[in-house]
Amino acid sequence: MKPLLLLATRPEDVAADSEYDLFLRFAGLEERDLRRFRLEQRALGRIDLRDWSGILLGGGPFNFSDPETSKSAVQRRVEADLRGLLDRVISEDFPFLGACYGIGALGSHQGGVVDRRYAEPVGAVSVTLTAEGQQDPLLGALPTTFDAFTGHKEAISHLPRHAVLLAISPGCPVQAFRIGSRVYATQFHPELDAAGLSTRIDVYKHAGYFPPAQADELKAQARCSNVVHPQALLRRFVQSYARRGAAAPQPGPPVLPRADPAAPPQADPAARPRADPPAPPQADPAAWPAPRVPTAPQAVTPAARLDRVAGKP
Repeated sequence: MKPLLLLATRPEDVAADSEYDLFLRFAGLEERDLRRFRLEQRALGRIDLRDWSGILLGGGPFNFSDPETSKSAVQRRVEADLRGLLDRVISEDFPFLGACYGIGALGSHQGGVVDRRYAEPVGAVSVTLTAEGQQDPLLGALPTTFDAFTGHKEAISHLPRHAVLLAISPGCPVQAFRIGSRVYATQFHPELDAAGLSTRIDVYKHAGYFPPAQADELKAQARCSNVVHPQALLRRFVQSYARRGAAAPQPGPPVLPRADPAAPPQADPAARPRADPPAPPQADPAAWPAPRVPTAPQAVTPAARLDRVAGKP
């Protein structure tokens, strides 16, 4: 199969490598089938979408709602890289799934409002699919209500008008939405289990998500949680969009392997070798349905959320 591309933004190697391991495990992929690119380390360059089955965007310490004056040069460059990539992803309705930071990237790109109104604490929350979510090809594979791990300082408060609201939670009106037919974002983390969340609690103990003294209590709560369903979303994404064929060599910067503190320094490592079967004839991606253009954002009120879950217009 053509590999999937995981875009990462976590500067801490422990958190970045844990995230990569979790995506690999729950998506059911080998390393050759999921290439990681750490956006915080270098510019993305131009990605040829024809080389990939789909794109995943993980979480990280950046927030789109940060004041522009407080954003570092790296954060501004990462946001610019993502805007350029999403221009093409939306134009081609290319398979994309962004989680946490990814929902801010997609929501802001499509004209939604990302702010601090609906932040959620670190831990498990109850997520409910809307009527549209229950019929969705990806999220419809999940139970109507399930527990998922969250922990974020910003969220979507006004959804792009052309977006399809797929999931909500009591404290956050937009837990998942879709643009077109193949571009998705979730506020919750489909890649996280209790062990993975515990790693992030340790790494981000002093990052302002929770009082540091609560770290042990939060890890204990995570171990007692019942978060078992969201991970199926990753496997469903792979099953839905994996494309047969070998990926062409990348013209831009290499896709970086995981960090290995014990390894000697290497000069600009190349992308992982690809040993994929020959590609059969493929359907023309240009024939995929064209997404609608962005319009003014739509406010998602508590009453509107209940109507959507009940299947009302």
